[in-house]
Amino acid sequence: MKIGVDYYPEQWDKSMWRRDAELMAKTGVKTVRLGEFAWSRLEPADGRFDFAWLDEVIEILTGYGLEIVLCTPTNCPPLWLYEAHPEIIQVGADGKRLQIGIRGHRCINSPVFLEYAKRITDAVAGHYAGNPDVAAWQIDNELEAYPCSCDVCRDKFRRWLLGKYGSLESINKSFGNSVWSGEYSSEAQIQPPTAYPKAWQNPALCLEYSRFTSECTVEYIGQLKAVIRGYFPNVPITTNTWFCENMPDFYKMFGKLDFVSYDNYPPVRIPENPEEFYSHAFHLDLMRGIKRKNFWIMEQLSGPTGSWSPMSPAPKPNMIKGYALQAFAHGADTVVHFRWRTAATGAEMHWHGILDHSGVRNRRFTEFEELCRTASKLETVRGACIKSDVAILYSPESEWAFKIQPQTDGFYYLEQLKYLHRAFSDYGVNVDVISPDEDLSAYKIVAVPSLYINKESVTENLYRFAENGGILIMTARSGVKDSCNNCVMDTLPTVFRELIGAEVTEYDPIGWREQTIADRYGKTFACKEWCDVMKLNTAKAYAEYTDSFYSGSPAVTENQYGSGTVYYIGTVCKRDFYADLAGRLLKRAEIPAYENLPVGIEITVRTNGKEDYIFIFNNSEQDAEFELTESMYSIIWNEQRKNIRLKPFDMEVLRQ
Repeated sequence: MKIGVDYYPEQWDKSMWRRDAELMAKTGVKTVRLGEFAWSRLEPADGRFDFAWLDEVIEILTGYGLEIVLCTPTNCPPLWLYEAHPEIIQVGADGKRLQIGIRGHRCINSPVFLEYAKRITDAVAGHYAGNPDVAAWQIDNELEAYPCSCDVCRDKFRRWLLGKYGSLESINKSFGNSVWSGEYSSEAQIQPPTAYPKAWQNPALCLEYSRFTSECTVEYIGQLKAVIRGYFPNVPITTNTWFCENMPDFYKMFGKLDFVSYDNYPPVRIPENPEEFYSHAFHLDLMRGIKRKNFWIMEQLSGPTGSWSPMSPAPKPNMIKGYALQAFAHGADTVVHFRWRTAATGAEMHWHGILDHSGVRNRRFTEFEELCRTASKLETVRGACIKSDVAILYSPESEWAFKIQPQTDGFYYLEQLKYLHRAFSDYGVNVDVISPDEDLSAYKIVAVPSLYINKESVTENLYRFAENGGILIMTARSGVKDSCNNCVMDTLPTVFRELIGAEVTEYDPIGWREQTIADRYGKTFACKEWCDVMKLNTAKAYAEYTDSFYSGSPAVTENQYGSGTVYYIGTVCKRDFYADLAGRLLKRAEIPAYENLPVGIEITVRTNGKEDYIFIFNNSEQDAEFELTESMYSIIWNEQRKNIRLKPFDMEVLRQ
């Protein structure tokens, strides 16, 4: 397993380069990412390129045995380019071009920007073509589905819509534009929905705009990838991503890239409320599930964070090491830390790296050294994959639609996924977070929370899974909208009514108010946010409401469909309900699980087909101790272990 660092030699005096490279190598660093913000140094004037400084840096780094990740510097065009071509600047919601001076303000659809972006990419890739030390390429940096409303983007959106629907008449009908006299009579009337809050606007238009901006990002990535591939036919290419405000469709964005890279900044404040989500296990499983392959962390927490927000507390002892090992546990093969040195200038000077401003090797550095030593012991795990019996389906389009029209106070789409993910992972069970379009036949349990936007192929996928014997979990707000983001004129959950064996006669968006449900086993649980009031057809009640005018009505149902079983959760519960349900379903599906694990203990298994590697992570602020059913060999401690004792944020790795 490899540990790397992000390095910005253009920000440091060249006298530091060799000293840094030597210390990186001595510490155990294997990979160094370079260049994602260095356009002004690589092309200081229009058409004048300077690679001498980067050549020197790469020669020094590779001389110490370090491999290189090269980046296209296209996130930050130099000021001379903005000055010469202000038309490449994004236009904001107010109709004005954004004020330059920070990063990421270029419009990725601008033909002028694309010409320059491909030219600098061609220059860098061409210059380093054939360099055997270039291990991977990163395109741009933290790309979003940018909501730019410049003339280029507006015209492209109009063409895109007409290309998809064929005519204004078809758009009007599909969008329901008769509402508020919104019918288009000319192409010029189509505007990107950026001027007002999305909830005020046509939901169909807003969803199509989200699709459009996402596809623009995918198209942009493809253009730069083609340039790189011409010089590096065999070197893997990626881009780094995160959970941003304008998230693209991850499945399409990485569809033609070689591997997924994620920027991983787990929280350093552990909440006292057990209902709050803080573990990044869900994020990591989603990243692995994008391509259903092992992935990279391209930026990893290294110290207190602070730039657009006040500084966070310092990571507690073992967090630097533990969170990197947590990423390995969930399928990362390389973890690159942001950053080697904390910046002394610029807006990110308080987003701390491994070395502080002083350069003195402190507690975090010592912990990073220990991480590098531990990672070297795990080299046999590299390439081992994660096999799961449980999957959770993530729909980018449903997430976009919920952002367009919030349902009720507190209702958050990703929260629905996280509740179920945590419920199963708390039993030490591997969980995949994947696309609804994936083949589900390898799984025993599949959860598909709040499938708000649906398409026929996904409906067929879910019916087929249940019919063939799978255990399927669905939740409230499923089957509500068609592909245009219009309400389906049918009884909820519309196309899934036969599958769940019940129908929704009414719903109550209760928001923050808490109510109670009682299950068939005599247990009571709190519920909140949303209550589907249901009538049973072929299903049986698994739990019923005990409050309000619908007391006694089913809240959770169970239905036999084909050879499988379908559960429908018509409300949002707290942690204990999902844990109880998950425990029962794991036993029913005969999936091996750990019961009564200490709070915060996360267990994940990677396998190479011959040996299993069991990662046990204490993601809590308390010491944890428990006993395994059998003794196993500890890769970290080189001894047999049965009784597991872990300090806060500590990791054990066992071979079975």
